[in-house]
Amino acid sequence: MAPITVPKELRKLLTFGSGVGVQIAGSDLEVAVARVRPAGVQVMGRLTIANFEGRPAAEWGAEYSAFLGHLNASHLAATVLLPRRDVIVRQIVLPGISGADLEGAIRFQLDSLHPYGEEDVVWGWSPLERGGVLVGITRRATMERYRQIFVEAGIAVASFTFSAAAVHAAVRLNGAADSHGKGGFLAMSAAPGGAVEVYGESAARPVFSAEFDMPAARASLLAASELRLEPGVQLVSFEEILPRPLVNPIENDLRRNALPYATALAGACPRLAPAANLLPPEFRQSTSRAMLIPSAILAAALVLTAASMLIYSRYADRQYLKKLDAEIARLEPVARRAATLDREIDKARARSHLLDDFRGRTRADLDAINELTKLVAPPAWTNSLDLMRDSVRISGEAPQASSMLKIIDSSPLFEASEFSLISRSQNAEIFQIRSNREVRK
Repeated sequence: MAPITVPKELRKLLTFGSGVGVQIAGSDLEVAVARVRPAGVQVMGRLTIANFEGRPAAEWGAEYSAFLGHLNASHLAATVLLPRRDVIVRQIVLPGISGADLEGAIRFQLDSLHPYGEEDVVWGWSPLERGGVLVGITRRATMERYRQIFVEAGIAVASFTFSAAAVHAAVRLNGAADSHGKGGFLAMSAAPGGAVEVYGESAARPVFSAEFDMPAARASLLAASELRLEPGVQLVSFEEILPRPLVNPIENDLRRNALPYATALAGACPRLAPAANLLPPEFRQSTSRAMLIPSAILAAALVLTAASMLIYSRYADRQYLKKLDAEIARLEPVARRAATLDREIDKARARSHLLDDFRGRTRADLDAINELTKLVAPPAWTNSLDLMRDSVRISGEAPQASSMLKIIDSSPLFEASEFSLISRSQNAEIFQIRSNREVRK
């Protein structure tokens, strides 16, 4: 789903909706209901449904329905946050591809983005900055199992998503990410089971989301390294990057677990801040359209205001254009001569840059090969190396191929490494890795 492009000054006026976020947290369900309005966010309630898989679906489904009924939110369809272990998350860059063609471009390379082989999968995506795309993939059997559980419980579901997409959407609901500067930020929160939930953004990596079972200080160092953040970047909490609720019940402790709240925000305004939806379209249940009425009224008022301003200023614009045309006619010969000179200068500059580029290519390629020779050290070895201008594909064997991605990405010459193929032979693991080159000019 592509987001609606809205000027920052109007975004706040269009943040109008309500959402139910349901996190599958181990054997429990964490539920949060949020109402989003231009004046701010209200958390209407928070509920924990314990041991949902070990109880009859009708039993805890009735508990969920009673909770929403008490909040007058029974009409809302849930946005469900899948467990991390069930979703493969990838970030890819598709420069120059328009929104209408993005899904087809992702589908074209989908088989190389997951390790499930010939198994049937479902997937969803949401846009990132600078032409990036966040893709989530899970087995169809896994999706069908969760979907069937919610159907048996009588719970309407609009979306199945994952934590990186939900938090990325939620922080953009009110432009909170912009307040932390262009250098990026790193946020941490407690996660169920004592783990540490980490989310960050940077110029090098649009989104980083992970869960660490280690001390918070060690987790922050690893996350900052992955994001390539500048030294001294302040570590913040999830409370600081998510929209601060005007009303928040005591049971919705954002320091303990903010993911249900972020998921509810992502489901409240899906057009302004879309989160990847892995649920196939034929199974999606929509929330009541009544919440769109205020937005429609506001949009109509904006259109009428714009039309009035256009009609009022049309006569003045015509007079101004006449004066501009006369001045353009007077200066046009001079402008043509200047444009001709600019074109000649651009051609000369392009030739110079092309020559410089050719001089540096051979050295850059040799540096890349030399670096790979150092990185893929015995007992690992390669049998194929395909070197291109912006990427490299390596095939070979290693006793433990899983560590190869981190080793290659540790080099300043490579980034965004991922497995195209990994399999086990008798004494080693056969791998094929694709990595982006940081080509030096």
